[in-house]
Amino acid sequence: MSYLLTCIVFLAGACIPVQFAANKRLEDSTHSSALAVGIAFTIGALVTLALAATGLFGKGTLSGAASAPWWAWIGGAISVAVVLASVIALPKAGAETVIAATVVGQLVSSAVLDHFGWLGVPKIPFNVWRALGTALLIGGALLMQRK
Repeated sequence: MSYLLTCIVFLAGACIPVQFAANKRLEDSTHSSALAVGIAFTIGALVTLALAATGLFGKGTLSGAASAPWWAWIGGAISVAVVLASVIALPKAGAETVIAATVVGQLVSSAVLDHFGWLGVPKIPFNVWRALGTALLIGGALLMQRK
């Protein structure tokens, strides 16, 4: 991945705690985790549809979505579960712990997907370096539990 793309992904990742906090504040105002996430996703859907209309990220066809495998359709539901879990966990665990747990969950899941090549990702065998990196990240997440 190029340095520019790495920087863009880094900045996007840096926005995630802000997103969690904003969603939590919306929950405080609406008195409902599900309503807050629903509002956030509605705004996100509108922004995404506006971007799609510009063609900036490619001109797609809605009819092409029908050819996607069944598991490609669960991404939205997974996104809701992730955001809802973060809204619920944030006040009890804190942003650092929620992010640390999220990253460890992503890493472990990614390692399994990579190792077996599931869901169309490139097959990359789990090796000693990946095991060490995973262990270090899990250790860091556990250290984040200390207040």
